[in-house]
Amino acid sequence: MKRVNGGEHAGERDPEWRDWADQSGPGFLLFARQQARCEADAQDLVQEAVVESWRQQGGGGPPPAGLVYATIRRRAVDWARRDDRRGRREIAAHGEAPEYWFDGALEDRERGRLIQEALGQLPEIYRDVVTLKVWGELTFAEIAAALEIPLNTASSRYRYGLMELRKRTKEALV
Repeated sequence: MKRVNGGEHAGERDPEWRDWADQSGPGFLLFARQQARCEADAQDLVQEAVVESWRQQGGGGPPPAGLVYATIRRRAVDWARRDDRRGRREIAAHGEAPEYWFDGALEDRERGRLIQEALGQLPEIYRDVVTLKVWGELTFAEIAAALEIPLNTASSRYRYGLMELRKRTKEALV
């Protein structure tokens, strides 16, 4: 975070940014975790996407969430291509399970783990839309723009993704 006069972080002096980060940050990180190969890459993706989106909109206040999600996705694709060209030499090191994505009591953590596993098993086209809708709280129009797909496609992928999640979690959550 950028330092300002007196050594304070910019977020300590700007409640708009702090509130935006508190509200949007977890959704950005969850989406980035699905796009990245490890937790560290996901965190870097979020940071780069926020800065790039902020610059793209000309500075000032926080960038629109849809722009950040789209930037996370584009950066993730770029990183994956770069890593593939390098011969995937680090994939074995990144084969560990991702950090736990949900907070809460023991029962909530167990339910969250089951949902996380089910979400991880969804085809990427459904997983991205469900994540952006549920955790990113984007509209279908924003999702369509972020993923560069038609609005109706975003809506139907969300519907199909939820159906798949229900099937995969029905027995475990009953």
